Amino acid sequence: MSCQIPVTSHGPPTCRTGDPPPTGRPFLSEDAATLPGMANGSTTTDTANAAAPTGKAARRPALSPSRASDFKQCPLLYRFRAVDRLPEPPTKAQVRGTLVHSVLERMFGLPRADRTPEQAKELLRPTWSQLSKECPEWMELFDGENSDKELAQWLTSAERLLDSYFELEDPRRLDPEACELHVETELSSGVLLRGYIDRLDVAATGEIRVVDYKTGAAPREIGEAKAMFQMKFYAVVLWRLRGIVPRQLKLLYLSDGQALAYTPDEPELARFERTLEAIWQAILRAGRTGDFRPSPSKLCRWCSHQALCPSFGGTPPEYPGWPEPDSGEESVLDRAD
Repeated sequence: MSCQIPVTSHGPPTCRTGDPPPTGRPFLSEDAATLPGMANGSTTTDTANAAAPTGKAARRPALSPSRASDFKQCPLLYRFRAVDRLPEPPTKAQVRGTLVHSVLERMFGLPRADRTPEQAKELLRPTWSQLSKECPEWMELFDGENSDKELAQWLTSAERLLDSYFELEDPRRLDPEACELHVETELSSGVLLRGYIDRLDVAATGEIRVVDYKTGAAPREIGEAKAMFQMKFYAVVLWRLRGIVPRQLKLLYLSDGQALAYTPDEPELARFERTLEAIWQAILRAGRTGDFRPSPSKLCRWCSHQALCPSFGGTPPEYPGWPEPDSGEESVLDRAD
């Protein structure tokens, strides 16, 4: 996918971190039992700013949750995406996820009283207009005979996801530190980790909650493991950046209105950090030899590269060599779901 739109690049700044902390209101009342200290207004902008990318300087190769997950799923898929960088046609579901993420981000840039379902839906079409101008190829998803009708139905389905979000939490009671936060840290082993967090909530007491929106259905065993891998990845990065183990990792599944919450601990994150280091070493070994083998599974049915996969009778392109790819870079479609 060639279109790499920063979701934060349109409209006014969102998820503002410099506002004075509001008083007298809980951070999220429904979580009071598990997060008693989480109140509005805590910010740590120095860390966020330190993690932000600067200029266009060449960046070291890094591991992102999406690319690490690709390698775990299928080393050849990792190669196609991170080394060969083969294009993949977006799906309507992926683009809808990007749209909903962008709307939620913009909504948190509004005054708290204006964060309503009606206002979120008002943001939907202008946001789509801007995103589709940045990525005009996305409009090709709706170029059939009934394109106007298909687009209207698709936007309506995005509205339903927004309605589901408001059933899961009340954004008027939230004051996130950041949305679509770029984070990056180097482990002691030299492995560079990089990613984007949908939303970071920080309590006045310093407790951290990582929130990720999923616009697909609540996962079964494979999907849930993949989603939790992503969240633990972010937890390790924040632990190493801030010296604090996140209090809660929270997944919001908007298709069916489910929320999954998990509380990691330091020994678990230390073990997961070693897992990430092992994955990166395996990637480097494969990169030196070009031995990225396919790993067939049920997930192959959603792969765009079957025609090039030996498991389906295809032949991969000639290996270009290990070009030190910036494999930690994720597109907005990666980050949407």
